[in-house]
Amino acid sequence: MTSDPFVFDLAHQTVRDLNAALHALPPGSNETLWRVENPRGLHAIAAGVDADAAIEIGGSVGYYCAGMNKRAAITVRGNAGVGVAENIMSGRVHIKGDTSQAAGATGCGGTLLIDGNASARCGISMKGVDIVVKGSVGHMSAFMAQAGTLTVLGDAGESLGDSIYEARLYVRGAVKSLGADCIEKEMRDEHRAQLFEKLSLAGLAGEVDVSEFRRYGSARTLYHFHIDNLGNY
Repeated sequence: MTSDPFVFDLAHQTVRDLNAALHALPPGSNETLWRVENPRGLHAIAAGVDADAAIEIGGSVGYYCAGMNKRAAITVRGNAGVGVAENIMSGRVHIKGDTSQAAGATGCGGTLLIDGNASARCGISMKGVDIVVKGSVGHMSAFMAQAGTLTVLGDAGESLGDSIYEARLYVRGAVKSLGADCIEKEMRDEHRAQLFEKLSLAGLAGEVDVSEFRRYGSARTLYHFHIDNLGNY
């Protein structure tokens, strides 16, 4: 591993060049530390990375930052626009500020940590990603969430977990309303252990009591079409 990071200054270089350099990293490369300066809300920064690299972005980013991330550890020292860590496969994406809509959408693996609040549709159609939000999430979060976990230390907006499948939702604060087929479920020892693990990933295990959370998941009434449930489809 190199002792000094490779520095990309987006005031003078392009996002295309940055992403091309990250995509070209060969297996076993020692170019594992990267610092991105002056992101200025640009879109698709560090998208499609498939390398064991640590990438620190020194400011707020636009749409789809860290999209399709695989293996990399990406930190954004600011806010993030729509679709941050969209379709993340593995690795870790850490947003030090707030995120806009659809954070972690369709994520298949890895971890997304948001220090601030997440807007609407956080974790929609998630397929295995673990999302931890230290603040609150907006309406329709975890819509059609299939697998993985969404842990919210703050509140959740309207229609949480609408049409949810098998993802697990843990919320410490108030839930404005639950979506179709989403219900509060019993918090058993296995769920407390899982929640503790997710909080540990976020560095919060010693600061937050798992007993303060409630669990939500699928009532499993929409898995198959039934005429009595027509109004919920």
